[in-house]
Amino acid sequence: MSDRRRVLIQKFFEEKGFIEDDIKSFNDFIEFRLQKILEDNQLVEPTVIPPNVDDFKIRLDRIWVGKPEITEADGSKRPIYPVEARLRKLSYSAPIFVEVSSHVNGVQRESVTTQIGNLPIMLKSKYCHLHKMRREELIKHGEDPDDPGGYFIINGTEKVVIRIEDLAPNRFMVQKEATGTSEFSGKLFSERGSYKIPHLVEKLSDGVFYLSFTRVKRIPLVVVMKALGMLEDKTIMETVGLAEHPEVFINLYQFMEIKDEEEALDYMARKIGITQSREIRVGRMQEIIDRFLLPHIGLTTKDRKAKAINLCKYWNDFIQVSSGVRPDDDKDHYKNKRLKQTGDLLADLFSVNLKVLIGDLLYNFQRIVKRGKFPTIKVIIREKLLTQRIYSSMATGTWVGGRTGISQRMERLNFLHALSHLQRVVSPLSSSQENFEARALHATHLGRLCPLETPEGSNIGLRKNKALLSGITASEMVDNDELIRSFKSLGLETEE
Repeated sequence: MSDRRRVLIQKFFEEKGFIEDDIKSFNDFIEFRLQKILEDNQLVEPTVIPPNVDDFKIRLDRIWVGKPEITEADGSKRPIYPVEARLRKLSYSAPIFVEVSSHVNGVQRESVTTQIGNLPIMLKSKYCHLHKMRREELIKHGEDPDDPGGYFIINGTEKVVIRIEDLAPNRFMVQKEATGTSEFSGKLFSERGSYKIPHLVEKLSDGVFYLSFTRVKRIPLVVVMKALGMLEDKTIMETVGLAEHPEVFINLYQFMEIKDEEEALDYMARKIGITQSREIRVGRMQEIIDRFLLPHIGLTTKDRKAKAINLCKYWNDFIQVSSGVRPDDDKDHYKNKRLKQTGDLLADLFSVNLKVLIGDLLYNFQRIVKRGKFPTIKVIIREKLLTQRIYSSMATGTWVGGRTGISQRMERLNFLHALSHLQRVVSPLSSSQENFEARALHATHLGRLCPLETPEGSNIGLRKNKALLSGITASEMVDNDELIRSFKSLGLETEE
């Protein structure tokens, strides 16, 4: 290797490090995602309230994380460093604080800052005591100055959170089916927060295109568009953009008797078995399409137009693939994959466990109210609940959604082995099934995944490693407004 190349690679690792992406992901989780998760669960309304109160709400206002500390047997608190956590079989974690306020009849009654649990801290992240320490300081604190960090210490054991390779959410993919009633099927996972709602588009033998999502099974696509407010056949035809394609025309003709949104909503409600009066049926169906149809686009009435436009786009994609104009979507192409990093996985874990904590908070409040007392907020929050559930997942590797092996004991056979473990990427597919195409080396792995490092045997091709010189862009770090401004400069026209 020439001296110039050696200097370039050396500088790359000096500036970026081996696991910079995971550290950025963890920092992003604490700095931005924690607050977003809290805002999604901000208002807590007990069903049992004191008899002299008309309206009572608990509001979670703000969340932040401190620096790693330890509480000794005498109750005193002091900072803890990783070496002590390893030697004393402790967890290297920091307290999570929340600012909570209670509101009686619309007036704030009290506002307190309370600890709701402890969060394991990634070594060398912004919230770690080792962050930006010089070599001499690291040696003084008993650390290897060349250790890259990027792992956690739970009960004295070093744990790595493994990246998960998954299909990209919010991306419509059309593929030929080997079996089933529809020759082709279009699938999309609409993701918002910790929820992932599958959507399926099919064309059955009657020539009608159907959409299925959650409990809504096989509703004609044209009816869904009319329920979303796209009522004119001409508008649907133009938005699909296939110049009076016969397949679109047949579907429009079949449902031409549906003239307004209410009729379309009533048709959908009757199809899925809602049997109440027409007014209730329509109201419930409106709620279902707002909350569960393409939730990544939005959850309000004003988002319906955007949902209808997206459905037209998916219909166009389906027809183009099924008529042979363009090939099937390749699930193994890396543009159709996403890597779930430490920050994403911890966000899923924290989101589910915060809901458990809120449920416990409500139970404690209502139990005390039934005894005729009016409790303060500090009394009803159990900080150990959240801590124990997070520690349990980190220690056992069992994650939300039933996934296992997410958190693994760090392999320290030698320095290179430790680096390799920190770069690991795992597919959620079962190792006992063939899945030949998923195991094969794909051209789009070039520069992203190492083509050599994969085990022999049942895990071949499913357990991979990130290439050392590759980087991962977090979707949360992309500024959407900046993107739209760039597109407008290239000629994008938007409806104001």
